[in-house]
Amino acid sequence: MAHVPRDLLDRIAALEREVRTLRGRSQIRPALDSVLGGDVVIGRGGQLVAQTPDDVRTFIVGQTADGDWGVGIAREDGSPALTVGDEAGTDAQMVRMRSRDGRIIVMDDANAGRWLGRPWMPVPLYPTSAQVTDSNSYLFGWRGAGPVHNAVAYLRLITYAGAGGGRVRVVMTPPDGVERVLAEYDAAADTSTVRDVTYPLDGLDYLDYVVWRVDHRSSGAGSVETDVIAAYTRNTFSADEAPIPTP
Repeated sequence: MAHVPRDLLDRIAALEREVRTLRGRSQIRPALDSVLGGDVVIGRGGQLVAQTPDDVRTFIVGQTADGDWGVGIAREDGSPALTVGDEAGTDAQMVRMRSRDGRIIVMDDANAGRWLGRPWMPVPLYPTSAQVTDSNSYLFGWRGAGPVHNAVAYLRLITYAGAGGGRVRVVMTPPDGVERVLAEYDAAADTSTVRDVTYPLDGLDYLDYVVWRVDHRSSGAGSVETDVIAAYTRNTFSADEAPIPTP
């Protein structure tokens, strides 16, 4: 048998150990439970989903079954808590927050994206000393001021006019200082007149500061009294109610 130097055998044995080590390491897959740099991209469809051991989805981001792209956060029982873009048949991409029984408690406006949809917010109106008057000239019956939050203003007024009847007008002054008469109408004599006033806030923006007034006067010898039954801003009910944007 040929003589093989001892150091050569040692080198061959070391090489074999290294090959075995490398072969073993090649079979080890790194844990895919963290991203230490770069982006994780989900495109061209698909979703990233988190769910409980009982297969209840609590977080979803990606393309929905309706074909739009959105985000959904649910409670442990699967009931929705916060969603973005979960509406079918529209590209509004609304943001909605829901109560535990499923009702929408916070959202933006589907038809007027710059505005709050819910909650509806009160219009600040307070009675003056002229809430009841026999003046034949317009006096402030109610007035107030504050920022606007929703796209459409709604007021419900009841006016009682004595002999000769009366007249009522609703006035809004936006930040430009130019008064807008939202409604003006007659109140019949010796009876109560109910009037609903609905007005999309054209040319205004979210949180613009607005002054409100309800003026009234007598048209005869009797007095006139106006009560504000409701005064608030609300979301649009249709695309036709969307305010004309600021130029």
